[in-house]
Amino acid sequence: MSLDFLQQRISTQTARLGVIGLGYVGLPVACLFAEAGFNVVGVDLKAERVNAINAGISPIEGREPGLAELLATVVAEGRLHTTTQYADLHDCDVVTISVETPVDEQHVPQYVALRSALRDLGPVLQSGALIIVESTIAPGTMARLVKPLLEESSGKRANVDFYLGHCPERVMPGKLLANLRGVSRVCGGETPETAQTMIALYRHIVQADLDPADCVTAELVKTVENAYRDVNIAFANEVALICEAVGGDVWKVRELVNKSPGRMMLYPGAGVGGHCITKDPWLLAYEAWNKIPIRLIPAARAVNDGMPLHILKLLEETLEIAGKELEETRILVLGYAYLEDSDDTRNSPSEVLATWLREWSAEVLVHDPFVPGYQGNVLAMAQGCNAVVVMVKHTEYQNIDLRALRAALTTPIVVDGRGAFSAEQAQRAGLIYRRVGQG
Repeated sequence: MSLDFLQQRISTQTARLGVIGLGYVGLPVACLFAEAGFNVVGVDLKAERVNAINAGISPIEGREPGLAELLATVVAEGRLHTTTQYADLHDCDVVTISVETPVDEQHVPQYVALRSALRDLGPVLQSGALIIVESTIAPGTMARLVKPLLEESSGKRANVDFYLGHCPERVMPGKLLANLRGVSRVCGGETPETAQTMIALYRHIVQADLDPADCVTAELVKTVENAYRDVNIAFANEVALICEAVGGDVWKVRELVNKSPGRMMLYPGAGVGGHCITKDPWLLAYEAWNKIPIRLIPAARAVNDGMPLHILKLLEETLEIAGKELEETRILVLGYAYLEDSDDTRNSPSEVLATWLREWSAEVLVHDPFVPGYQGNVLAMAQGCNAVVVMVKHTEYQNIDLRALRAALTTPIVVDGRGAFSAEQAQRAGLIYRRVGQG
């Protein structure tokens, strides 16, 4: 099948689509293409997730506007079916791959899921199919790993028997559908013709710019944009530490800095989590590590990784004000997801904090309204605790009755790692309050 013929099938929604990986990226992608009129088959190795989706139930918790309703609709109308079997992709004209691409403790990419997907897809790959990797990968991975492994597993030749592209996702939990529809995408193709075919495909679901590029450019754009965010968060966090040291208020400083044209200082906080920002800077630097000195990215990662430990220090100092030692205290940690109003716990700073607290012999209670196992009544859980630490700015926490919270606590201490409250609110409630970045 030629690219011209594939474009015709795409334009008439008669192309059959496959989506490998049905998590935060793959599931909404599958739903949107199904909504656009394509027949979509999704593959995921987790049978429980597959069964839920086929029943029209979204396995993604947290606030995801429109996703559960869209999923129920496209499943009921028969346009989306999911399976654990790669064999069901045998007649797909287009297959997207959205699997995790983590790094190990030495910051080396670990493409176990990606390699597995390519090996399992190859034997059932239809001639003339277009394969698009949406996962974030280190620059050079398409040429170094994806292309040769798919050629090996399929026995076919890239750009002759199948076509290959990279269109990295740009989504955040809580905004999955909105981001997929409204944020521009880079369509990196092995050839310019492949890139144009990708644009024709994504135009069915993306209302923003679709920019053609080669694969390396697409790989660079995604890893650069997440490294950029990580570095800027680290700057905000370091300014917060400076403000504490000199008696300033980073929240007021940030507000006034951002009044200057061209300035956009980000929020400081209790740490950076999630699947992307914690590892994509290392993906960006991976191939260049032994060729040029990499200084800024490791420094930013160290600052952001150190913030949960800094919150522990603030808690210890605040307990001392109340005449308490950290050991043998009872601490309530608010929030276990890495992002507000989400259930995504990957690389959670709260997990790091809780581990350290337990190492200091503190009793740790964790609450999160979106994470199973940590749900419950906040005020009931606060009863008898020595302190509360806010690690995630969930909407529920911003609406807490602080006077009722004070009444529940044995010692009225709140350490705020996200700026969920103001010093004035805490003072009116009679709390001993410490906010990150406030001296």
